[in-house]
Amino acid sequence: MAVSEQPVRAIETGGSPRQVRRNGRWSGYAHLLVARLLEMKREPEVIFWVFGFPILLALGLGIAFRNKPADITSVAIVAGPAAQETAAMVQAKNPSIHVQVVDSDAAEQGLRLGKYDLAMESDGKGGYTYRYDPSRPESVLSHSEVDDALQSAAGRKDPLPTSTVASSEPGSRYIDFLIPGLLGMNLMNAAMWGLGFGIVDMRQRKLLKRFVATPMRRSDFLLALMSSRLILMLVEVGLLLGFGVLAFHMRVLGSLWTILLVGMIGALSFGGLGLLTACRAQKIESISGLINVVMMPMWIFSGVFFSYERFPAVVQPLIKALPLTAMNDALRATILQGEPLRAQAVRLLVLGLWGGLSFVLAVKWFRWT
Repeated sequence: MAVSEQPVRAIETGGSPRQVRRNGRWSGYAHLLVARLLEMKREPEVIFWVFGFPILLALGLGIAFRNKPADITSVAIVAGPAAQETAAMVQAKNPSIHVQVVDSDAAEQGLRLGKYDLAMESDGKGGYTYRYDPSRPESVLSHSEVDDALQSAAGRKDPLPTSTVASSEPGSRYIDFLIPGLLGMNLMNAAMWGLGFGIVDMRQRKLLKRFVATPMRRSDFLLALMSSRLILMLVEVGLLLGFGVLAFHMRVLGSLWTILLVGMIGALSFGGLGLLTACRAQKIESISGLINVVMMPMWIFSGVFFSYERFPAVVQPLIKALPLTAMNDALRATILQGEPLRAQAVRLLVLGLWGGLSFVLAVKWFRWT
């Protein structure tokens, strides 16, 4: 009798049975979403790893690679008849070069151990022999500076007049390159670990079995988990960008709404990958290995801490097809160059394909037990 009265009450209140079922379904989705967010109160360390750790990482790397005066070039001159005169000549032309006169063994050992950037010795005929390490940029620079100083002291004149202007504007610094990369990496880490690890933890503790007896759809359950990432994403983007602006005077040229939309699409994309890795994993050890296998290539190749342009051209198309590469490129183009959303169409398409396909496969292959 109670079951038959439900459609009657729905019609009397102006709603159809279908609307009642639809409202009930989304009510369950809302409860799942709220429950997912409240779970963070039980594990306060998650707040540190999601919000605090990226800021500390940005602070440490920003200070370590901050703009500072060029390092002083350290040069060893092998002791000989004209060693002191050569040292005085080099320092007179370029005071930033630090010159020491040492014996041959000390010069060789110092160059090998990195104490000296360059070792030089007179050939007894008015010329000099340079020893430097071509794999060390500071050693190559030292060779160029010392040779230029000696050639100028010998009377060489530059055929063309030139001038230099120092430029260190916001946008060209390492911290400006780093913040968008850290933002993309943090969204990926939080989505994959937060969703993948959480699902397997519930499966291992037999909590997912309780959902089997409910009318909840697996798509609603997974969608609620992914939606929780969107709410946390807003806080993550705001904190990290705000820290970059306040602590390092980072200049944000793009629209904040565009940045948030790119972050939202990225969070959903990595959320789909997290669900896919966890759809069948049974143990914490299994999901930890799967997540690391998925994320490790992107940590290395996707340009978080250094540009992926350093890798050979043959692998560039594969690198650009990675979701984190598309995410980082879209964030840097928006934040540092002020590009509009329509300019990010290809990158957003890459993120959408990864996230959409991963979510569909996760729904298809997901198991409660």
